[in-house]
Amino acid sequence: MELKTKNHKKGYFIVLAILFIILYFAYQFYQKNNFNDFVRSETNIYKSKFIRDKETTYHDKKSYKIESNQYNDAMFYKKVKVKKNQPYKVTCMVKTKDVEAKEENSGIGAQISIEGTTERSIAISGTQDWQKLELIFNSKNREEVNIGFRLGGYLGETKGEAWFADFSIEEGVSEENNNWKFASFIFKTTDVTINQKQVKLEVTTSDIKDINNTIKFFETSCSNLSNGKMTAKCDVYEIDMPLSKLSYDSEFGYYVSAEDIESQIKDIITANDYDHIFAIVRLR
Repeated sequence: MELKTKNHKKGYFIVLAILFIILYFAYQFYQKNNFNDFVRSETNIYKSKFIRDKETTYHDKKSYKIESNQYNDAMFYKKVKVKKNQPYKVTCMVKTKDVEAKEENSGIGAQISIEGTTERSIAISGTQDWQKLELIFNSKNREEVNIGFRLGGYLGETKGEAWFADFSIEEGVSEENNNWKFASFIFKTTDVTINQKQVKLEVTTSDIKDINNTIKFFETSCSNLSNGKMTAKCDVYEIDMPLSKLSYDSEFGYYVSAEDIESQIKDIITANDYDHIFAIVRLR
């Protein structure tokens, strides 16, 4: 009788140990795959991994990781209710490793985007440490949008790894101010590789004089044509750092995208509040 009791207790502890092991692995699985109501989406099904990463963290909080070993367009998104015709700003921190686009298109990489639309932030490629991403959009006639954190793009696919963290969304205020502020960036040198050939072009002193005259004419015209109801103030910046990269589109060819000039103008844009930005470059 005593032997049966000992065997019974031994069996009880074995079952308890097995339950603890199951609970431990279930908890680890939950921690790794808990996306807090985010929906996971990818163009090529089961080609990307979605992970809550406790090793690569931001401010000691687990990041959301997308890993694509093959070219893919993958994102996790969440449905957010918005008010009609209101501006919103979405921000997050992003870190990348070996992010490489399949097509030569600057709009592909780690980005914030509105699922099902072309609305997006700049796209981060290559290997880069934590940096802030922003997407400013207007809700227009929508009452809800799917805000996505994406490794890929509306027009293409990419591979590599991206970590996203520290998400926020802010509702802006519609402004009826008709005094507009513009930033005009004159890139004095274009030094790019096109079709394996180095192309270097310079904006001349005469060009810069013509550009400034055109900008002054634009300022005057805005006021005159609107009978003083709208004004335009343009700040002109001459950028000495060469434009070293151009984006490419199979339909329209080479062009200047936000990603191509971001590093040269980011500090100026961050320190000022501009309504519109012009990039002026010599391309031929």
